Amino acid sequence: MKTTNKFAASLFILISLNTVSAQYGNNGYGNNGYGRNNGMNQMGSMSQRSEPEKPKEIPVEEIVAKYMEDMKPALGLDELQTIAISNVLVESVNAQGRISKLNLSQEDLMNEYKLLSESTDRKIINYLNKDQKDKYLVFKEELKQPKKSKEKKKKKDKTLENKDK
Repeated sequence: MKTTNKFAASLFILISLNTVSAQYGNNGYGNNGYGRNNGMNQMGSMSQRSEPEKPKEIPVEEIVAKYMEDMKPALGLDELQTIAISNVLVESVNAQGRISKLNLSQEDLMNEYKLLSESTDRKIINYLNKDQKDKYLVFKEELKQPKKSKEKKKKKDKTLENKDK
């Protein structure tokens, strides 16, 4: 009787192990058993985790729109000028992307960017009248200043407005 109980218990354990193993894909239920990731899924998920995420690229139109948002009121541009200058800026941003992909030394890259900037400025200035040209030069100088000085200027403007009231 004891051997029969041992045999029954062993048989029960073997059947249980087989059932558990089948549920996890080792036998039965095909290649994708319950809870089993096949090798391809494991490799795919591992490669996804190990690759650093690339920063999301901002569309060129969005970059230009933000720049034009500041430039249009500063220079008093009309719609035709806005469209023409936007097109010049889109072309310039695309060229910057192409330049950055070139295998050039740091000095050569800086020279290429400088040439592109000068070319872009000439094209923009062609669309402006005399008064706007002066405003454009001031606008460019303000862009070169650090943000802190811009914030101080805004605060000064606000305090002057409050004193006038």
